[in-house]
Amino acid sequence: MTMFELCLLCPEDRVEVLSDALDALEALSVSVEDADAQTPAEQALFGEPGMPAPKDGWMRSRMVALFPDEAGAREAARLLSVQDFFEGCQVVAVVAVVEQDWVRLTQSQFTPVDITPDFWIVPTWHEPPAQAKQIIRLDPGLAFGTGTHPTTRMCLRWIATHPLNGQRVLDYGCGSGILAIGAAKFGAKDIDAVDIDTAAVESSLLNAQANHVTLNTGLPDLAKGVYDTVLANILATPLKVLAPLLCAHVASKGSLVLAGILERQAQELQQAYAAYIDLQVSDAQEGWILMTASSRH
Repeated sequence: MTMFELCLLCPEDRVEVLSDALDALEALSVSVEDADAQTPAEQALFGEPGMPAPKDGWMRSRMVALFPDEAGAREAARLLSVQDFFEGCQVVAVVAVVEQDWVRLTQSQFTPVDITPDFWIVPTWHEPPAQAKQIIRLDPGLAFGTGTHPTTRMCLRWIATHPLNGQRVLDYGCGSGILAIGAAKFGAKDIDAVDIDTAAVESSLLNAQANHVTLNTGLPDLAKGVYDTVLANILATPLKVLAPLLCAHVASKGSLVLAGILERQAQELQQAYAAYIDLQVSDAQEGWILMTASSRH
């Protein structure tokens, strides 16, 4: 079935009202792009994972609404163009969407990711690389952590290069469960994977089953007692708040591994943890750092 896109041009302050109107007009989806992308006027617009975007759109936003047929797209364009709030906006075009195998196209964007030369994250539709001696099977999903982000890769690289045989491990803020699964693949035996998001807890359990490893998954109150290794790949602000809690879970001579930290945040993390443990930068990639420490007692 051929679908149609309605393309609009609007200022930033009209993005929200137009999105609501397009939703009411039964658009299948609505996307917002910088109309000045790839030009000197392009604007960077960044937000933290799991947090709202800092703004609804760009100074000159290009909105694309998808409709199941041409009549619906053109009727939406007609109805919008006579509204008071459409002043300063413009209908650019109604165009047919070329039919594609969207599943195959999406899958082609996700290929195996190397953590070390012989440890790889491999989507289920890919064959493992010939040099892979250890793999984690993981597909892109809703939960944060698919192996492509530098913070995840640094944590996994640490796991792959530090013996975890027989260890008790805590993955705090587990997301997809990828770090807990990695710990299991490298010998840990008693692993708790916890998150405040129930979707992440469910995702971790399903991903563990797909990788034939056993995890204890649940909300943060599942974490009890001390662990040989505590992993937390979150963001700097919650990591600072969690300092006493995470350090209390680190066993004597145990390891604390923290990620989700920008290079410029190293000192503030060291200060936040100074009363409990001595954090050091042990890895860096693309502006992100991995900070680790061993228990003082």
